[in-house]
Amino acid sequence: MESPTLMIACAHGTGNTEGQARITQLRADIAALRPGLEVLEAYVDVQEPALPDVVAGVAPGVRAVVVPLLLTVGFHVQVDIADAVASRPSTLAAAPLGPDPRLAKLLDDRLGELPADWGIVLAAAGSSRPEAAEHIEVLAAHLAVLRPQRILAAYGASAHPLVPEAVKQLRDEGAAGVAIASYLLAPGFFHQQLSAAGADLVAPPLLPSTLLAQLALEHFDAAISRGATA
Repeated sequence: MESPTLMIACAHGTGNTEGQARITQLRADIAALRPGLEVLEAYVDVQEPALPDVVAGVAPGVRAVVVPLLLTVGFHVQVDIADAVASRPSTLAAAPLGPDPRLAKLLDDRLGELPADWGIVLAAAGSSRPEAAEHIEVLAAHLAVLRPQRILAAYGASAHPLVPEAVKQLRDEGAAGVAIASYLLAPGFFHQQLSAAGADLVAPPLLPSTLLAQLALEHFDAAISRGATA
């Protein structure tokens, strides 16, 4: 009989209560879409339970897949999650939730109608890992297919341009207005910073949306398939 497989849905963690609630709802959405799947809570920062503790607590003989409730690769995926997965047999790591063309459509929906002569800053949290910026540029290209406006990727920290720099650049280039597309899962520190970046409009973050739960399950299944053929 095949051993059971559970999901460890690992988020960054936030002190923002609304952000916490949306991540909790995301886990509930995942469980609702896959009845019978055990979905465990874990974090790489700020909140408890910490991912290493959750991984260590999984019963012997149970296969676990850590699904990053994160939007890009970066230190937390490549180091924190990788180390936790390596610490226990029968534990796999799934890919983060993005980039994905469907997330570009979700960002497009969040922005709503805008004048064609505005500019859009695609705002991500940021990472020192170059692969993360490459993924954001891919997403910006997907969004550009859906939008007539000039789109510029920017970051909250650890990479350039920073979001206020990108807002200023678009204005200097002649944009009549600037909107920020928030490539963030939920309210929290980085989303709060966007309101001080000088834009005319800040779109809401990605959650709530069942798309994120669907992506988490797709990446969960893909990790199991890779594990079976490794």
